[in-house]
Amino acid sequence: EVQLVESGGGLVQAGGSLRLSCAASGVTFDDYYIGWFRQAPGKEREGVSCISSSDGSTYYADSVQGRFTISSDHAKNTVYLQMNSLKPEDTAVYYCAVDLRVAAFVDLRYRSLEVWGQGTLVTVSS
Repeated sequence: EVQLVESGGGLVQAGGSLRLSCAASGVTFDDYYIGWFRQAPGKEREGVSCISSSDGSTYYADSVQGRFTISSDHAKNTVYLQMNSLKPEDTAVYYCAVDLRVAAFVDLRYRSLEVWGQGTLVTVSS
């Protein structure tokens, strides 16, 4: 059973930084993508970023490109999301997720798995 445990959320002022962590266990797929979605109040869940387990290639949503950086530590089975230059519109619950398709992080309709962490709240004050 795949388990994803997020940490690192909190309250930060606009322009500040936070680093989210996702500790993964039980992932047995040979090739997969692991990354982050977020859901703001009253809005649909959207993909933010992901990283490939096979070649380390990354994807970023346009809204976070240049501000967020995803990385992975294979020895610790942990994925990180470094979030810089945070904006109030980045406020959301951030969910770690695993999928077999990078397209899933672009459009939820392409999700092939339903594997989510419990979420961690990020609040950016103006």
